[in-house]
Amino acid sequence: MTARVLKRLKKERFPDEVVDKLSRTFDVLGDPTRVRIISALSKNELCVAEIALLLDMTHSAISHQMRALRDLDLVRSRKEGRNVYYRLNDDHIENLFKEGLKHVMEKI
Repeated sequence: MTARVLKRLKKERFPDEVVDKLSRTFDVLGDPTRVRIISALSKNELCVAEIALLLDMTHSAISHQMRALRDLDLVRSRKEGRNVYYRLNDDHIENLFKEGLKHVMEKI
C-alpha cells in the first residue's frame, strides 16, 4: 500500500464520536432481549406491557431495555393516556435488523 493511499484512508476516517456511537449501537443490538424487542417493534408499535407479555418479562425489565434502545435513538415513543407506545425510530433500524437477520439465516 502506498503512502498516498494510507494518507487518503487516514483522512477519510470517521470522527471518534461517530465510531463510539456506532460501536454502542452494535453493542446494544448484541443483547438477545433487545433483539427480540427490535423484532417485535419491526412488526408493530407496542407498549411496555405488551412487550412484557410477549417476552414473558416484567415491566421493569422491559423498561430498562427500552431505555437502552431509546438512549441510542433506536426507538421512539409516544404517550397515550397512561401507556407509552414504542416503535422503531426509522427505516434504518429496521433495515439493519433485517440485513443482520438475513445474514444469520443464510448461515443456518
